[in-house]
Amino acid sequence: MGPAHPECAARLDAIEDRLLISGVMDALQRFDAPKASVHDLELAHTRLHVAAMRGLDLLMQEELQAGGDGHSQIDTDTMLGPHTWNAALRSAGAVLLATDMVMSGQLNNAFCATRPPGHHAEHDKAMGFCFFNNIAVGVMYALHRYQLQRVAVVDFDVHHGNGTEDILAKEPKALMVGFFQHPFYPNSGEVAKGENMLNIPIPAYTKGMDVREMIDMLWTPRLEAFKPEMIFISAGFDAHREDDMGQLMLNESDYTWITRMVMDVAERHAKGRIVSSLEGGYVPDALARSVEAHVRVLAGL
Repeated sequence: MGPAHPECAARLDAIEDRLLISGVMDALQRFDAPKASVHDLELAHTRLHVAAMRGLDLLMQEELQAGGDGHSQIDTDTMLGPHTWNAALRSAGAVLLATDMVMSGQLNNAFCATRPPGHHAEHDKAMGFCFFNNIAVGVMYALHRYQLQRVAVVDFDVHHGNGTEDILAKEPKALMVGFFQHPFYPNSGEVAKGENMLNIPIPAYTKGMDVREMIDMLWTPRLEAFKPEMIFISAGFDAHREDDMGQLMLNESDYTWITRMVMDVAERHAKGRIVSSLEGGYVPDALARSVEAHVRVLAGL
């Protein structure tokens, strides 16, 4: 998205380096992300939105060939570049491949280390570094392709997953639980859009132990009552205390604890089926350590 933008390729480089150096990568199976089809994107997005993103991509390609920089400003934070379309297709495609592999039993669970992120993308709108809502596409695909009756989303990004709520709020077979710093971008989530939404606003500088208590009191009973057949995780790590994108005070041990909680629910109700996908996290070292903690639990290390 241009020089000095926080949503940059260095994020994935830091994750890969950390998993290699720590030895965690040795215990993982690794797959390249395929491109999602337009049909799959339209499970969560309007045809007009998908077409608009494709149209902007074609315009950027023409501009690049004409000697321009091939970038288009979506909003003050979000810029579409000459490679955005293909990257966004693969980011959503990773979640779809992971869903297929987990549902088939080839994998117990999966973590999708991809960008761009997705949880701010609404059914008809790109925003907040996000173009397509990777997790919502995965949820709708799981519901349609595998005829699941109960699919849950867990979102622990520092920002409210407004796009996921926008897409899933009227879907009775989905449940979303999350927490987010409030007041904060995107200035939503305080009032739920549907009865299947449990997104908890918490103030800046809330510590990890307080977040854990909130999860025990609110998330866990709701997830247990819902009995999800599959769980998707919007894994944003910008609630880390070292990440200056937000002002929450979580650390790696908190992400370990949250991941274990989700795995416990999945083991009881969903045959362990989890697909997690990267959202935020913009300080490379803190992001990499947090992802390592998350993946260690998923991999049983």
